[in-house]
Amino acid sequence: MDSLTVYSAPWCGHCHRLKAALTRAEIPFVEVDVDLTPGAIDLITEIGGGSWLIPTVVMPDGSGLVNPSLQEIRDRLT
Repeated sequence: MDSLTVYSAPWCGHCHRLKAALTRAEIPFVEVDVDLTPGAIDLITEIGGGSWLIPTVVMPDGSGLVNPSLQEIRDRLT
């Protein structure tokens, strides 16, 4: 399985919770800090339909999820 990409920020509590849940579930992911990565906010704004919310997750197939639960991610990976 290719890894997920989690767009997040250090100040985001929802991001911390999701990344911790992914780690506990042993689901690999790559973290992208939206505050430090040029173009990241533009990408998550596109995925979010015009507004940017984090965490935004890009799945291995290229699809995106905005502020998903661990179960939503698991469901999409199967």
